[in-house]
Amino acid sequence: MSGRVQGKVALVTGGGSGIGRATALAFAHEGARVGVADISQESANETAQLLRESGAEALPFACDVSVGAQVEHLVQAVVSGFGRLDCAFNNAGIEGGPPGARLHEYTENTWERVLDVNLKGVWLCMKYEIAAMLATGNGGSIVNTSSIAGLIAGGNSGYVASKHGVIGLTRRAAVEYGPQSIRVNAVCPGSIRTAMLERLFQSTPHREGMLVERTPLRRLGQPEEVAEAVIWLCSDAASFVTGHPLVIDGGWLSA
Repeated sequence: MSGRVQGKVALVTGGGSGIGRATALAFAHEGARVGVADISQESANETAQLLRESGAEALPFACDVSVGAQVEHLVQAVVSGFGRLDCAFNNAGIEGGPPGARLHEYTENTWERVLDVNLKGVWLCMKYEIAAMLATGNGGSIVNTSSIAGLIAGGNSGYVASKHGVIGLTRRAAVEYGPQSIRVNAVCPGSIRTAMLERLFQSTPHREGMLVERTPLRRLGQPEEVAEAVIWLCSDAASFVTGHPLVIDGGWLSA
C-alpha cells in the first residue's frame, strides 16, 4: 500500500459494481477502512468480500440513496462501525431513461426517478456525511459523481439535468463548508467501460465504435482510472482543491 488515505474511513455508494467497486478497492489498497453501499445487498457483500480478501476492513450495506431515512442510517452505521467518517464517494446513479428519448417523451415517473437517485441522492448523502464530519471537527473530503453530461448537453434531458445539478451542489457545498476544512469536489467521467455503458451498447451496437472514434485517446476509459482520480481528490495531495469538477474523458470535451 502506498497509503495515500492510510487510516482514514471512507464510504462509497454505488459500490457494488463499476466505478464504485473499483474505487472501494482503491481506497482499501491505499489504507482506508471502507463502508460499501449499494442498492443491492448482494453486490455490496461481494465488493466487501473482495476488500477483506485484500486485507482491508470493510462493511457492506444496502441503501437506496433516494430515501433519506436509509441514507441517514447508512452514515450512522459507518460511523458506529468505524468511529468516524473522513472520505465519501457519492457515486450511486442510474441511466437517464430510454436511449434517445427527448424531453417531451419523458414520463413523470422516469424524470422523478432519475432526479431522485442522481441528484437528490447526492444531496441526501452530503447532508448526512457533512453532519458526521462536522461532529468530529476533523474536516473531510467528499467526491460526487457527475459526468461530462454535467458540463455539456450530451444525453437525455433528465440525465443532463441531474448531472449539471450535481456540479452545482458540489460547488455550493465547497463554499459553505470550506471554513470547516471539508473539501467537496466532483468527477466528470466520459465514456467508461461499465455495466451501464454495456447496456447502452446492447441497445445501440454501433455506439461503441462511435464513442471510441470521438475520443482523442481512441479508447474507452476504465473504472480504475476514475478511481485513481477519486483517491487523489480525497488525499492530502489535493489539500487545496475544492469545488472542482474534474474531467476524466480521454479528451472528449477538447475534441
